[in-house]
Amino acid sequence: MKEKRNIIIGGAVIGILAVISVLLGNPKNMGICVACFIRDTAGALGLHQAPIVQYVRPEILGFILGAFILSVANKEFASRGGSSPLIRFCLGFIVMIGALMFLGCPTRMVLRLAGGDFNAILGLLGFASGIFAGIFFLNRGFTLKRNYKQTRMEGYIMPIISVVLFVLLAVNSSLLIFSTEGPGSMHAPIFFSLAVGLIAGAICQRTRLCMAGGIRDAFLFKDFYLVSGFIAMLVGALIANIVTGQFVPGFADQPVAHTDGLWNFLGMAVCGWGSILLGGCPMRQLVLSGEGNVDSAVTILGLFVGAAFCHNLKFASSAEGPTPNGMVAVVVCLVILAVISYLGCKSETSDSQTQ
Repeated sequence: MKEKRNIIIGGAVIGILAVISVLLGNPKNMGICVACFIRDTAGALGLHQAPIVQYVRPEILGFILGAFILSVANKEFASRGGSSPLIRFCLGFIVMIGALMFLGCPTRMVLRLAGGDFNAILGLLGFASGIFAGIFFLNRGFTLKRNYKQTRMEGYIMPIISVVLFVLLAVNSSLLIFSTEGPGSMHAPIFFSLAVGLIAGAICQRTRLCMAGGIRDAFLFKDFYLVSGFIAMLVGALIANIVTGQFVPGFADQPVAHTDGLWNFLGMAVCGWGSILLGGCPMRQLVLSGEGNVDSAVTILGLFVGAAFCHNLKFASSAEGPTPNGMVAVVVCLVILAVISYLGCKSETSDSQTQ
């Protein structure tokens, strides 16, 4: 009962902080979005040249550092890795393509819905459908194999990178690129954004909050513990949006969103399917990397490279809708996910027969 209370309170706190972040400067309905913030950070590092989405987002750095600090304090930090790293990199790449077709990660999907963006309903249906596809293969033995103990230095790399990036941002380093217009130019004060990330990262580390895992557990085990956290996030953000006058219901003219229901659905289906195969949504991967999980760090690298490709090759959607390149990319991703899922089951079967 105490754990259930903690995840509900934690989810509500994250939802409210996300709305406050928007009031202080973040783009509308984008108080927290792991996919968008990784994309912006990739742009700030010069990995893509889209001028309106280039800014190191302190929130994602805070997610990693908050999870790191709490896991070390609770003696839960453990450096482990080696579980199909190249496949995890590819899955991270694919998840990002799906997220940028929809224009948001699962967390932003909830926050968009809380802001009145009904396009997120199609995204949620797609996300759940992708999760069900992943569950189908999990039930047939899909696995990315076990991981192994690594040196502690391996686990420290992501927190160290996060500290370095924040210092560069804080001193306004010329090594970084900063958007002067568009969503990348819109942000809350950097120390507030870092605090939001630290708090959210600590909450997620303690409660294991994960949207993909929540729907998976609810479907497989009738366990609604993780889902309750996202319901609380939705309710907290919804109330905060109504109180602050930011709740604007409808499909049209929603901020950083498009109204093509089919591709909103399919984009999040890709995101959900890939997240299930990885064992967690993008937000969960950040938290796990802070706890020393090297496999999640590799997944995050895949997300970064995926974000760069999405803008360099015009896969990413915009407020005008999906691009032809993006449509092709999402269909190809669905095919690749099916192949990875099938071969992941077949590999497990072959290993069992060999033993």
